[in-house]
Amino acid sequence: MKLTPILSFILLMLFSSVRAQQTEQLYLSGTGNDHTVKWDFFCTGGMNSGKWSTISVPSNWELQGFGKYDYGFSKDSVRGKEQGLYKYNFKVPAGWKGKNINIVFEGSMTDTEVKINGKSAGAVHQGAFYAFRYDITGLLKYGADNLLEAKVSKHSANKSVNEAERKADFWLFGGIFRPVYLEALPLPHIENVAIDAKADGQFKAEVQVAGNADEVAVQLYTADGEKYGLPFEGSLKKGSAVINGVFNSPKLWSSEFPNLYKATFTLYKKNKAIHTLSKKIGFRTVEVKERDGIYVNGVKMKFKGVNRHSFRPESGRTLSKKNSIEDVELMKEMNMNAVRMSHYPPDGHFLDVCDSLGLYVMDELAGWHGHYDTPTGTKLVKEMMRHDLNHASIVIWANGNEGGHNRELDPLFAQEDIQKRPVVHPWEDFNGFDTQHYREYNYGIGNYRHGHSIVMPTEFLHGMYDGGHGAGLEDYWNDMLLNPLSAGGFLWDFADQGVVRTDKNNTIDTDGNRGADGIVGPYHEKEGSFFAIKEIWSPVFFEHREMTAGFDGVFNIENRYHFANLNTCQFDWKLLNLKTKEELKGKSTAPAVKPLEKGRLTVGLPVNWTSFDVLYITTTDMHGKELYTWSFPITLPKKEASMLVKKEGTSVVTIAERDSLFTTTANGVSLSFSKKTGVLREVRNKKGIIPFTNGPTIQEGATNFRNISHRMEGQNLIIESSFDRKEAYNILQWTVYPSGMLKLNVKYFPAEYLTNFIGLNFSFPEDQIKGVEYMGRGPSRVWKNRLKGNQFGIWKKDYNNTETGEAWVYPEFKGYHSNVYWCKFITKDQPFTVITENEDIFLRLFSAAWKTDQWHNYEPLLPSGDISFMHGIPGIGTKTQRADRSGPMAMKNIFYDYEKDPARALNMTLYFDFSTNN
Repeated sequence: MKLTPILSFILLMLFSSVRAQQTEQLYLSGTGNDHTVKWDFFCTGGMNSGKWSTISVPSNWELQGFGKYDYGFSKDSVRGKEQGLYKYNFKVPAGWKGKNINIVFEGSMTDTEVKINGKSAGAVHQGAFYAFRYDITGLLKYGADNLLEAKVSKHSANKSVNEAERKADFWLFGGIFRPVYLEALPLPHIENVAIDAKADGQFKAEVQVAGNADEVAVQLYTADGEKYGLPFEGSLKKGSAVINGVFNSPKLWSSEFPNLYKATFTLYKKNKAIHTLSKKIGFRTVEVKERDGIYVNGVKMKFKGVNRHSFRPESGRTLSKKNSIEDVELMKEMNMNAVRMSHYPPDGHFLDVCDSLGLYVMDELAGWHGHYDTPTGTKLVKEMMRHDLNHASIVIWANGNEGGHNRELDPLFAQEDIQKRPVVHPWEDFNGFDTQHYREYNYGIGNYRHGHSIVMPTEFLHGMYDGGHGAGLEDYWNDMLLNPLSAGGFLWDFADQGVVRTDKNNTIDTDGNRGADGIVGPYHEKEGSFFAIKEIWSPVFFEHREMTAGFDGVFNIENRYHFANLNTCQFDWKLLNLKTKEELKGKSTAPAVKPLEKGRLTVGLPVNWTSFDVLYITTTDMHGKELYTWSFPITLPKKEASMLVKKEGTSVVTIAERDSLFTTTANGVSLSFSKKTGVLREVRNKKGIIPFTNGPTIQEGATNFRNISHRMEGQNLIIESSFDRKEAYNILQWTVYPSGMLKLNVKYFPAEYLTNFIGLNFSFPEDQIKGVEYMGRGPSRVWKNRLKGNQFGIWKKDYNNTETGEAWVYPEFKGYHSNVYWCKFITKDQPFTVITENEDIFLRLFSAAWKTDQWHNYEPLLPSGDISFMHGIPGIGTKTQRADRSGPMAMKNIFYDYEKDPARALNMTLYFDFSTNN
C-alpha cells in the first residue's frame, strides 16, 4: 500500500512524538511565597546589612528583614538604594551535557548582574517585572558543583527604569522576587512559538527554532486529553516556520466559557522527533470597531474590571499560584469579567489562572508617570511579549500609565503580537479609546456621551477607605450600559496595599491613605463595596418588585451576559419567617433568555406565602458559582411593629412636674422630658438608668418644638408640642402607654431644599454599647450612593471601632444601616429596643473618625449625637471626587417644604421599649 504524504506524516506524529525530548527544568529557587529556598545573602544597607546571612528566594528582601522600606512618593534623597548580593551552589545533572542550558529569572528588582562560576552570564538586566534568560551552557560544570552569584541593585543605574518603575504610587521593594530556574533544551530545539487561534477556527503559529531541523508540527488536544483535529506542519526556513490550519467548530474561549486546548509542537529532523513544546491556547477573536466598541468572538464587550497589584502583606510582590487563584476567584465572585495589570506585567501563573477560570486581561508595560527610554523599552516589550502573548485571556495591551507612555514603542506591540491586539494609553484618548481616569459623573458622562471614541476608563471610582468602588458604581454602570460607545471600565483597585513592616514590630502599613484603596483588605477582608459590586455587576438583573398581596410570582429579569443564555443558570428560592425560622424552599425553571435580552422568571409560591417575612432568590451560574442572592421583604414595618408593640398594661400612667421636667411613670419605667422643648432627658427602669437621652434633635433642621403640653387620651398619656408656621413648624408627640412602652411621632421639615442629613438624633455613650441586633438590610453599612449588596434579615453585630482601610474587622459597626424595622441595643448594663412603623428608615450608629483632604473629596459625614433614625443620609466620595460629583445617587437629599404645611411634613414614628424584659 502506498501512503500519501499526509498519512505518512500523521503516522510519524503518532509513533515518534512520544519519544521527543521535552524542555527540562531545574528550580534553583522556590516556586513562590509558599515554597522558597535559602540562598546566601549580603545586604549593603538598611536593616541587617553589612554581613552575610541567608534569605528565602524568591522574596522581596524588606519582608525578610533586610534593607529599607519605601513608598513610591518618598524623596529620592531618603530612598533606600541598597544592593543585595546572592550566592547559591547547585549541581547540574551529568545527563544535561550536550544540551543547551539557560538560566531564567522570572523577575528581579531591579538591575541584576549574574555570574556562573565567577564568569559573567551576560549583560546586566534592567527592569524588574520581566522574565529574562542567559545561555550558560559553556559556563557550567556537569555532574559537579556550580556557583551562582547575583548582584541585585534596588535602584537602577538606568534613570528611565526608575522613572517607569520606582517613581510611583505603590510600595518599592528589592530582590529576586520571582522564581529562578534552569532549562535544558536539546539541540536543535524550539526556541519560541506565537499562536493566533481565531473564533472561526483559523489557526496560525509562528515558530522560532535554534539549530538545524527540517519541520515542525502541531497537534491540539482537548481538556480531556483527546486529540482535536489533525496535526498541521510547516517547513523550516532560516530557523523559522509558519503553520496554518483550520479547525472545525472549536469550543471558543471567553470569560464566561473559558475553553482551552493544549497545542503540542514537535520539531523533526530527518523524520525524527527532536523536541516538543506545549502551550495552552484558546480560540477567540479580538476586534476593535472604530467609534463602536471592542468585540470578542463577534460580541460587543462591557468590561466589568478592576486594577490589580501583585501583592501580599507578608511577601510583597512575591506570590504563588495559590494567590493567583484566590485573587481571580474573588474577582469572579464580584461578577467581574476583566482585570488590568497595574502597573506592570504579572506572574505567569496569574495569566494561567485568568485563562483557565475566565477573566479578560489588560496587560501593561510598566510606566506609572514616567517611561522607559526606547532601547530599554524595546527590550522589555519583547520580553513581555515572549512571556505573555499566547494567553487567551489577554485582549488589550497598555503602554504605560498616566503619561508614562513612550510613543516610540507603540508600533512594537503590533510587530511582536501575532494577534494584533489593541494598544491603549491609560488616561489618554488614544488609538480610538478614551481611557481618561476619574472623571466626575456630571462632566465625565456628559463628555463621554458627546465624544466619538470608545469609552473605557482604565481607572474610575478610586477607592479610599470606604469611598469609591461600590459607592457611585450604580450610577456609572447604568450609564455605561446605555451608552453604545462604552466598553465598561476598571475600578481602582482590588486590594489595600498594606505591607507587614518587619522594622515596626510587624504592623500593617498602608502609608496613610495612599495604600488604602482596595475593595478588599490586605488579607482580602471584604468591605461593603465588595457586596455592592457583586449585586450591581451581576449578569442577572432583577427589576424592582414590591411584594404586595397581588403579587403573581413573576419577576422581570434581564440577561447581562455576553454569551450565556439564562437557561444555563439555576434559580432557587426560599421563603423565611425571621422569627420562627420556618422556611420553605423551591426551584424555578430557568427561562430561556438570550444575552442582553429581557425575560420573566416565575416563582411558584404557595398560597400562604404572605405569612413569611422575606423571599430570597439565589441565582447560580453554569459553573455552580453563586451570582447573587436577592431578598424581597414581604412583611412591612407597620405589620412588624403591630406585633411587637404592647400598649396595654395593668399600671396607671402618671405624670409629675419637677422643675424644668415632666416625669412620667408606667409599669416600672420612668421617663423625664423637657417642659420647654419636649426632648427626652432621662430614662429609668427598675434596674436603673438607661443613658439614652437628648432627643429627638432634628438634623439638618430646627429642633423648634414649643408650647409643650400634656393630656390623657384614654389610659394613654400624651405629651406634645403645638404648631406655629413661623416659629414652631416642627412638632412632636410622645405617647406613654400603660405597658411602659413609649411612642414618638415627629412631623418635621428639613432646614434647606438640599441637605446632607434628614432625621432625628439621640445621645448614648459609645463606651456603653456592646452590639446591636436589628431587622433590616445587612450586615454592611451603607451610604446614599452605596445601597446595594445587603440582604434583608435579622442581623447581630458586635461593637467594633473599625476605620475602613486602617483596621480590617468587617463589617464596620459604626455608620448607616438601611431599611431598619427594629433594633435591640445591647449595652454593658441593660438593653433596650427601638421599633419603627415607617419604611425606608436608616439607623445611624455613632460616628466614624472624621477624615478630609485638601479637595474635600473623602469626607464621611455623620450627624451630631450618637444614635439616629433617618429619612436621608449622605453619600461618600472617592479619593479623587467629592460625593456630590460622583452621580445622582450621591447628591444631597432634596425636600420641598410646601410652605410648612403640616400635612406635607416628613413623618416618623418610633416606639421605645425600656422595660426590663428586653
